[in-house]
Amino acid sequence: MPMYVTLVNWTDQGIRDVKETVRRGEQAVQLAERMGGHMTLYWTQGRYDLVAVGEFPDDESASAVLLTIGSQGSVRSEVLRAHTAQDMQRILDKMP
Repeated sequence: MPMYVTLVNWTDQGIRDVKETVRRGEQAVQLAERMGGHMTLYWTQGRYDLVAVGEFPDDESASAVLLTIGSQGSVRSEVLRAHTAQDMQRILDKMP
C-alpha cells in the first residue's frame, strides 16, 4: 500500500483543546482504519506537533482521511508521499 508521512501542526483551536489531543488522535486512527488504511501517530517536539505515518489503499483514500481530519479545525497538515527502497528501485528502473 502507498505510504504517507504527514507533518502536523495544531491550529489555535487545536492548542486551546490540547488536552483532547490523544482522544482526537485515536479518532483519526480509527477513521484511517475505516477507510482501509493504517496510521500511527507520534507527538513531537520542535517545528511540528505531530507526525503521522500511514498506509492507505490509494491517494484518494489518504486525501479523504486527511481532509476529514483537517475539516474538524484542530490541525493543519503537510503530506509527503513516502517510498520504500523497493519502490524507489522500481522508479529508478523506469528511468531511460
